[in-house]
Amino acid sequence: MKVAVYPGSFDPITYGHLDIIQRGAKVFDKIIVATLVNSAKNPLFSTDERTSMVRKAVSGIQDCEIEVDHFDGLLVDYVKKRQANVILRGLRAISDFEYELQIASVNRIISDEVETLFFMSNNKHSFISSSMVKEIARYGAETKELVPDFVAQMLREKFGHTKTR
Repeated sequence: MKVAVYPGSFDPITYGHLDIIQRGAKVFDKIIVATLVNSAKNPLFSTDERTSMVRKAVSGIQDCEIEVDHFDGLLVDYVKKRQANVILRGLRAISDFEYELQIASVNRIISDEVETLFFMSNNKHSFISSSMVKEIARYGAETKELVPDFVAQMLREKFGHTKTR
């Protein structure tokens, strides 16, 4: 069974994330979408909210088994614990590549049994980041082109915007 872990903060999950998951589902038998618990970050949504959002967002994907989980600690340790050997990552721009290459290189030093597979973002989603989505939502602008409708609603509620523009 080919198992990959797709890690991320998913604060919130975007159409860019979903594109990577859907495309990965055509390559792997199982993808574990793992929400990162990072005490150094101050996420907008709690770990439970982010995990729940991811679970709802991936519920319609049927090309492979999708499991949603959360973790803290070293990603490589989590990947091995879950008996996977591939980390799935999306790349939007050159700046993503430089950062992700550093992380992948360190992960290979920690464990040469774990590979990192990069998927280039679909051009349609290459500009989307969770940070940008939160900034737009903070000011009450519509985000439904960037995130699933239920996530857009959660963002409106989180920022106290009850009506769409």
